[in-house]
Amino acid sequence: MPAENSPKTILIAEDSNVISNLTRKILEQQKYKVLLAKNGGDVLPQLEKNPVDAVLMDINIPIKDGMQCTRDIRAHANASINSLPVIVISGNANDYSMADFQAAGVTAYLPKPLNFDELVRMVRQYVG
Repeated sequence: MPAENSPKTILIAEDSNVISNLTRKILEQQKYKVLLAKNGGDVLPQLEKNPVDAVLMDINIPIKDGMQCTRDIRAHANASINSLPVIVISGNANDYSMADFQAAGVTAYLPKPLNFDELVRMVRQYVG
């Protein structure tokens, strides 16, 4: 089977089981494959072990926050990792300006509470 027919893989970095399970179900209904990272310490190991097409990154995750994880992704030596679309999700985006997001290398931003139609639209926009 050609690679373009295989499902795209999205890594969800989110410490809330409720949000990650709901997001996973919605993306799986759209035929995406989903991987989960419970904290910022899991993000790079997951990306290094698995081919991923995009990252949904909660800003407020334990161990290493989403902004630091995004900077780490952008600094990674592997081009298939450092060029990934990173869509950040935050309930308190007032803590960050768009300039902060751009400086960290964020591709796009979704506010919480999540609008799942917007989430799907954005994932499709960056992943296909």
